[in-house]
Amino acid sequence: MNILIYGSGGIGGFLGAFLLKSNFQIFFLARGKTFQKFNQNGLILKSEIENIECKEINLLNNIKKCPELDIVILAVKLYDLEDSLNELKKYAKGDFTILPFQNGVIAESMIKKKFGKEKVFGAVAQISSFLDDKKQIIHNGKLASFFVGKIIARNNYENKIIQFSEKVNDLGIDFRYSNKISQKIWDKFIFLSAYSGITTLTEMTIGEIFDDKKYRDLFIKAMEETFLLSKKKSIRFDYNPIEVWIERISKMPRNLTSSMFMDFKKKKKLELDWLSGSVVSMGKDFSISCDAHNKIIEGIKSK
Repeated sequence: MNILIYGSGGIGGFLGAFLLKSNFQIFFLARGKTFQKFNQNGLILKSEIENIECKEINLLNNIKKCPELDIVILAVKLYDLEDSLNELKKYAKGDFTILPFQNGVIAESMIKKKFGKEKVFGAVAQISSFLDDKKQIIHNGKLASFFVGKIIARNNYENKIIQFSEKVNDLGIDFRYSNKISQKIWDKFIFLSAYSGITTLTEMTIGEIFDDKKYRDLFIKAMEETFLLSKKKSIRFDYNPIEVWIERISKMPRNLTSSMFMDFKKKKKLELDWLSGSVVSMGKDFSISCDAHNKIIEGIKSK
């Protein structure tokens, strides 16, 4: 089975490192400084789960060089998603399935438009990881859970993805096929739309935010707005995600911050318009007042 890691950053690089332990053929697509460092040093993962170094990897800077593919693990930032899908549509070979590990809730609908409904699978990464200045993959903490699942009821690619998930799970990471993938996607979005925005707005860690009543309340209000939107979008939860996230946050390392805040500090492009911006945009369709997310957007853009 040929697997392409499209976007070899914190998520793609982490998954790719463990996939190198399999009998799959793994190809990494990277460009610019990431390509140069990977080409020079190989792939280096530093994680409490397992440190992995591999000097020789199948590294590409042009998708045209890739052989026929079975699965594409798409792990680019949201602002690069459309260009990445266009490139896959134009140049990628084989009857492949895409697993989109993006933040937000738009990747699946974009894949459906370009590749057809049977190609649509949902994917969620629950992990804090990033590329450092040396282009090493740094994994914070021990949480590293991945979920994939079909979006439509009948899907001819389902067995392939189930078998893939089982094989990846045997490599030493938590990688599961879920029959509730839409719930998983929105569960993460409820948290992340608040977490990314408020850590960037306040320039504080998750622990500092929840120690401050004003920002704690703003964080919870932002989650509540996204949760209300999920209800309007007919996403069914068998639990209260706000209560669950408050409990999860209480157990998180206090010094955690978001990748968006790290991008902000490095003066890089932000996913703001695809996170809080998406909540506000979709909220208008249902007459939902998104005061918290509007405050996040206005505050960050005024910096």
